[in-house]
Amino acid sequence: MIEIKNLTKKFGSSVILDNINFSVKKGEILGFLGPNGAGKTTTMKIITSFWAPTGGKVEIDGLDVVRDSIKTRSKIGYLPENVPLYDDMKVFEYLKFAAEIRGIKKENVKKKIKEASEACGLSKVMRKPIDELSKGYRQRVGLAQAIIHNPDVLILDEPTTGLDPNQIVEIRDLIKKIGKEKTVIFSTHILGEVSAVCDRVIIINNGRIVGEGSPDDLIKKAGVREIIYVKIKGSKNDVLNKLNEMENVLKAEIKDKESEDIYGYEIEPKQGVDLREYLSMTVMKNNWSILEFNKKSVSLEDVFRELTK
Repeated sequence: MIEIKNLTKKFGSSVILDNINFSVKKGEILGFLGPNGAGKTTTMKIITSFWAPTGGKVEIDGLDVVRDSIKTRSKIGYLPENVPLYDDMKVFEYLKFAAEIRGIKKENVKKKIKEASEACGLSKVMRKPIDELSKGYRQRVGLAQAIIHNPDVLILDEPTTGLDPNQIVEIRDLIKKIGKEKTVIFSTHILGEVSAVCDRVIIINNGRIVGEGSPDDLIKKAGVREIIYVKIKGSKNDVLNKLNEMENVLKAEIKDKESEDIYGYEIEPKQGVDLREYLSMTVMKNNWSILEFNKKSVSLEDVFRELTK
């Protein structure tokens, strides 16, 4: 559905996108991640024909977004980071306006408004002025305008920015529902959303793709190791030395202190090694006491930090 080939964007001497390549299949939700300034919004603005690329090309369903700009725009619904709402309009008026500028036939406008408002949970606020809506409902209105013409592709730039946890869950569920039928590119800084919503993830940094795959695949491929936290009662120096001498331990270090003889330690094991047996044997042999034990699972946040640091 979306093909991005050797995409480059420069502003003067600054290279914002550096020859990136990726594709998105029909019915796929792609999480597009990266730190501020990485090139996410630039990529989205090129896909939606707001900006022209310096080099390379973007195709939507086989159509070039520069050469066939009008046709490709008709296939896209776009929710920018700052939702383009008119506060003096009521929700119904705004969606009617969005339908009309999208070229929906007059006899179909009310039907399309009804479908979009129901999909986005707006039925209760249709006659309310937009400036009276909560941030969550404003995002819903923005999403409704993006889908009102039933596009094949949805481009969502930070759709949950500024929302409270309940609102985030609502918008997340809505995106998952919509994504069953459409191709979605979804950028966010909330990495928990990506694991919950996205089929595949692309991580971009300094205008280049540094990671690609499902959330689970990225965690496996990134080489970020799990960390064990253990709180031990015993002589600090002895404990630290013995932990670092343990078989299959790459590194052990002091994390925190509870008292003069109780410290918390972080231990990094070799890949795929279960340290519990080694650790319990070392503790018993040295007459220490384990007061706390936790295994920190590797998360997408760990992978993100590793790939973009």
